[in-house]
Amino acid sequence: MKRRNFINTAAIATATTAGLAACGQASETQTSSGSASGDLPRIRWRMATSWPQSLDTIYGGATTVCDRVREMTGGRFDITPSPAGEIVGGLEVMDTVETGAVECGHTAGYYYIGKNPALAFATSVPFGLTAQQQNAWLYHGGGLDALHKIYADFNIINFPAGNTGAQMGGWFKNEIKGLDDLKGLNMRIPGLGGKVMAKLGVNAQSLPGGEIFLALERGAIDATEWVGPYDDEKLGLYKAAKFYYYPGWWEPGPTLETQVNLKEWEKLPKEYQVIFQAAAKEANLNMLAQYDALNQAALIRLQKEHGVQLKAYSPDILAAGKEAAAELYAESASSDATFKEIYEPWQQFRDQVAKWNSINELSFSSFVSGG
Repeated sequence: MKRRNFINTAAIATATTAGLAACGQASETQTSSGSASGDLPRIRWRMATSWPQSLDTIYGGATTVCDRVREMTGGRFDITPSPAGEIVGGLEVMDTVETGAVECGHTAGYYYIGKNPALAFATSVPFGLTAQQQNAWLYHGGGLDALHKIYADFNIINFPAGNTGAQMGGWFKNEIKGLDDLKGLNMRIPGLGGKVMAKLGVNAQSLPGGEIFLALERGAIDATEWVGPYDDEKLGLYKAAKFYYYPGWWEPGPTLETQVNLKEWEKLPKEYQVIFQAAAKEANLNMLAQYDALNQAALIRLQKEHGVQLKAYSPDILAAGKEAAAELYAESASSDATFKEIYEPWQQFRDQVAKWNSINELSFSSFVSGG
């Protein structure tokens, strides 16, 4: 499908400022399109999500978008979020947005790699980008434009709307001392991380967040990854498994996103498009800040109050995972032109930004942490 031109970041900032001012003034105030702000239509949308409402931080990415859009339009553009299972299952959001059964969704692109493997880059890939690097790639490294091109084939436009930061490496019923202990395990792990784990001998499965605890408790799976201490504590995963591993090398900076039906998007007044994108950017920033503020306290509780054993992945697992990831990327790029088109410039960006961050971020963090 032909690539569409979307509003650039500078235009978003400028028009959003104007839109905010217009919302607080009298109805005769002129908008950027020349129409009176009071003439803008009243629009009601629904947003399907992949998250249970009990997970206030990740589900909060959806509510932030909806709340801000409503506030910045004086209630004229109203979006109602729904938790996973209320409209559709947590892994069916993209299908529902694509058909237009709902106008938008809040989900993770890597849930849908069966549609196009390159959608993994919309979220995170093993040994990929940190949250800060991911945002740099999406907003200023051509990433979002590349993803827009892919999503357009599914009648969707996407916008980053949350990031968890580097995740934990998952919960295991039994201790994992080395690579051999992974073989034959049934583990909930989606995206390309699941494919890499499969190369290491794991039976990888994809389950929505609301189904993980029961699957782990009842023995349908032996291990699972989710997000990090704050969300994992809320899901009660410590009740079903006591070994908690780090780092989550398959998700070093996963982006959550809003997916919008492209036909519905194109019907919106420009003012509403600008406001929606600004709200998504706020959600993207706010979620990451919340997780960084909440996770350490939750990790301490898990260890002190719930007897969780914190464990680091062994060097052989990390080395084998990195090698398997490189093999997977090479195989996918050789067999899938779309994957290659996004992977090769992404790889160049990753190498460049990693070198820079090794000088500024890593050296500083290593010193202050005593490393």
